Amino acid sequence: MSDPDTVPLRTTDGVSLVAAYWPGADRRIGCVVGHGFTGSSRNPHVVRICHGFVNRGVGVLAVDFRGHGRSGGFGTAGADEIHDVAAAVAWLRGQGYEFVATLGWSMGGTAVLRHAGLGGDADAVVSVSAPGMWFERGTRPMRLVHWMFEKRTGRAATRVLRRTRVSPLGWQTMPEAPAEVAGAIAPRPLLLVHGDADRYFPRRHVDAIAAAAPSADVWVEPSMGHAEVATSARLVERIADWVLAAARPGAAACDRPSTAVCDRPSTAVCDHDGRD
Repeated sequence: MSDPDTVPLRTTDGVSLVAAYWPGADRRIGCVVGHGFTGSSRNPHVVRICHGFVNRGVGVLAVDFRGHGRSGGFGTAGADEIHDVAAAVAWLRGQGYEFVATLGWSMGGTAVLRHAGLGGDADAVVSVSAPGMWFERGTRPMRLVHWMFEKRTGRAATRVLRRTRVSPLGWQTMPEAPAEVAGAIAPRPLLLVHGDADRYFPRRHVDAIAAAAPSADVWVEPSMGHAEVATSARLVERIADWVLAAARPGAAACDRPSTAVCDRPSTAVCDHDGRD
């Protein structure tokens, strides 16, 4: 597969971003791919995920969130990153893509949920390993993430060791948590994917989002860990199947009851694909 094109973006709040673009064989369907905290569009796991969609004919724009990779600005843990998602969607629309899905992993999942839930332009949303509520401190990895954001020494270490620039201002106003806005995504298709072995966010996070968005498809993946590194090639295929099904003319939102959760292993495709 050829190398992606480099695409400059600018957000409505004035941040310069860089994204990687792979054109799709089907120029009707495009995806925005959002990475997790300290990641970028050039992370090998992110590139692998993008290739999985491009191989299915889908155009992909993988954005470096603010404070990450080649983009400017400072990271805000999914708060202001909604503007980054919006800029990426607008660019794909400008290229002629009629159906644009937004996909995010961990912090990227937070960004796509909040973007769509707050009225952003997305035709379908996929969130993988995202938190439902803020301030998870019950897991060791998240206590480390809080240190990286909240302490000067943590921000300095994150900048030097992970090349990620975190805002020193913190949140001046508390942003809406994903579970608080996910219900507003309907009737657009929403897929929630979470691993039952996630070391960052326990299952109660995806359960909270699912409770707020009862029409969503929910896949709780056995033995899956966290975010991009834990997303297998087979899971990428299943997510791509879901996006392609959602993009079909006349595709309906999932009509399963809100208590239904796909707990089947990632080697199997969930029977329900959003069709009537």
